[in-house]
Amino acid sequence: MGKFFTKTIATAVAVLIAAYLLTGVTVADSFTAIMVAVVLGLLNNFIKPILVILTIPITIFTLGIFLLFINVFIIQLAAKIVPGFMVDGWWTALFFSFLVTLVTSVLESLIGKPESKQSNY
Repeated sequence: MGKFFTKTIATAVAVLIAAYLLTGVTVADSFTAIMVAVVLGLLNNFIKPILVILTIPITIFTLGIFLLFINVFIIQLAAKIVPGFMVDGWWTALFFSFLVTLVTSVLESLIGKPESKQSNY
């Protein structure tokens, strides 16, 4: 549960930073950013794998570039689901995806992983 909470908060902060840096992204408040992080997490865990499997032929044909379209689709779907979160256009969603991934990775590396409990057997 701690890993989910940490990743959600890091993603919410990344969403706020990306919304600040990109003019085409609107996030109403910090609660909306948390909701965006939760929805993105759910979409990435449940919908994205199905889309990746269904589009394997086109992904292979485009040498993996089609996965960017799937990322943009997931971002735009989240924008339709979460009130107060808007993304203007395909390119903005693509840059938003890159920024959120980058900032989340940096934040998670700064936070660090919780130490696992090891037994002394």
